[in-house]
Amino acid sequence: MKRIRTAVLAALLALALAGCGNLTAKDMYALPKRSREYAQLQSAIDASMYGLTYSSPRSGENQQTVQVADLDGDGTEEYLVFAKGTKDRPLQVLIFKQSQDGSVRNMAIIGFNALEFEQVEYVNFDDKPGLELVIGQQVSDQVLGNISVYTFSGGDAQLVLMSGYSRFTTCDLDNDGKSEIIVLRPGEAETQRGIAVLYGSRDGQIYRSVETELSVDPSQIRRIVPGRLEDGAPAVYVSSSGSDNRILTDIFAFKDGRFTNISTLNPDITGIKTLKNYYVYAEDMDADGVMELPSLVNMKPVSGGTDTEQNFLLRWSSLDTNLWPTDKLFTFHNYVGGWYMQLDSSWAGRVSVEEDLDQYRFYMWDEAYRAATPLFTVYVLTGPTRDEDADKDGRFPLYRAEGVAYAARLEDGAVQLGLTQKGLIENFHLIRHDWKAGEA
Repeated sequence: MKRIRTAVLAALLALALAGCGNLTAKDMYALPKRSREYAQLQSAIDASMYGLTYSSPRSGENQQTVQVADLDGDGTEEYLVFAKGTKDRPLQVLIFKQSQDGSVRNMAIIGFNALEFEQVEYVNFDDKPGLELVIGQQVSDQVLGNISVYTFSGGDAQLVLMSGYSRFTTCDLDNDGKSEIIVLRPGEAETQRGIAVLYGSRDGQIYRSVETELSVDPSQIRRIVPGRLEDGAPAVYVSSSGSDNRILTDIFAFKDGRFTNISTLNPDITGIKTLKNYYVYAEDMDADGVMELPSLVNMKPVSGGTDTEQNFLLRWSSLDTNLWPTDKLFTFHNYVGGWYMQLDSSWAGRVSVEEDLDQYRFYMWDEAYRAATPLFTVYVLTGPTRDEDADKDGRFPLYRAEGVAYAARLEDGAVQLGLTQKGLIENFHLIRHDWKAGEA
């Protein structure tokens, strides 16, 4: 429900292409003309924008200056324009409703005394028709932001919730088909920790949960991701930078009917140090809908040195509501190169990786850790003949991208473990950075 389509471009294309199946060859080469409906909409927006400038939200999934959403639940989407002026309430959301005959009226104008729009969400928050509009505004650099929730089921904008916040997110934590809003903000100054509060709607009334603590101050939050626990319960994973170059993950879920930070049951299991100065976050690594948390696994150097370029594997485990872990998979992550290799859990614990320039050789130790046998080598090729080099000297391509080719070669120990070219290709992945996760 969160992602709202870009309005102006989508509307223009949809209206301009309507009825194109009946166009003649001459029409196909004519310049496109704006429909009457689009012209009326654009004219209404232009007239309302006098003295204003467009002001798009700066974070989240909905960062367009013009957005669409069915706010009143009548099956027709309204147009929302995010603007900024110089009045007492400089931020404005202009909401337009277009009738079937093309006529446009201004449904609502919502003003805010703030500097800029920070985040916008559209959610089913209550039992009424339509989507609720959730707007986070930045008031100043020194003050908490304001979050405002509006419903339009009565035909106009009605404010149903307002709160101060440092960060917020929306999700259906109690599986009732409606979204809740989790607000994160500073707690008592002495504790240096933040608090989390959940707001929801039940039987037509807004309710507020009891406060639960964060591990750190909200200013240290780096990523907020909704997901599921191993037992299927919805949860929100809040990753923050802690002391000693660690990422601490707070997991918020309902436990025994109460909004809870379940990570306090065992704080040690939800923290991880940086991997070669790169932060490692909770992710759904195997795409099963359940989030996995990482932990570091030491690798013994093959060369006998005291340090290697990469001396850790990542073990990924899911947690249930009681924080009981379930091991899922192992990976070798190379954050500098932007790739990782998934390894079989049955033997990954005895793997070591050594780097030589742009070559990464994977070894398997015997059970006594006395001898290491080469399994395969990953090559990162960037020269002008990279595509040709990926196919010679026993190598085969893993992935080709602009300016780089990734290749591999099976070594002596591959046969013993049943490693194949197809298996390595399937287990090789690029590291993807998800802007929707809200990483700071």
